[in-house]
Amino acid sequence: MPDTTGTTGKAQGKEEQPRRRQARGERRIAQLLEAAAAVFCTSGYTAASTNAIAREAGVSPGTLYQFFPNKEAIAIELSDRLLHEMRETYSEALAPIAPGTPVEEAVAAAVDRFTAFNRRHPVLFALMHSPEIPGRMAQDHDALHAAMLVRIEELLSSLLAPGTPPAAVARTAHMVLGFYKAGLELVLAHEGAEQEAYVQELKDALTRYLDPLVTSCGQPAHS
Repeated sequence: MPDTTGTTGKAQGKEEQPRRRQARGERRIAQLLEAAAAVFCTSGYTAASTNAIAREAGVSPGTLYQFFPNKEAIAIELSDRLLHEMRETYSEALAPIAPGTPVEEAVAAAVDRFTAFNRRHPVLFALMHSPEIPGRMAQDHDALHAAMLVRIEELLSSLLAPGTPPAAVARTAHMVLGFYKAGLELVLAHEGAEQEAYVQELKDALTRYLDPLVTSCGQPAHS
């Protein structure tokens, strides 16, 4: 019976090589994206360069160009990954609320998830407020916020007084999202204890706005 041990080993080796190359490529891409995020945050997207990103990553520009043709391609890949994570985060933050949950508790849980994501990835905010926004990032971001608004309306419909007109629910949802977006800008403009203070201010503002409308989640306030 022929000995196929050597043949099998060679075949497995050939299969493992592309996997190792792919894994190394993914690690390099992650390294470049992390470096790009740092450069975009400190210099801004418009002023950033591929040379600066390569320098931040500790690689040569030639290595960078093996994976990305220009800084726009890097920003698009970065934003695609972050927006995917953002969708998952927002879905968790706007999950159905257990009946009887105090408004303050529900608001705090949602704000903590929202702000944690943005504090972990400040580059997304930096790119969205750049004079030139790469690719379809603005459209994708707007679509995400539109979906978020619909989800807020759905939550409010189950929390506000029965019979509340849809226009009033939509107005309240727009106010909630507006509060959050304005508060987030202040949160990201500060660091350390001052940043934590602004997170708390945002929670307090939303709670004070919603509390007269909903005494506890699932139990509308009475006039």
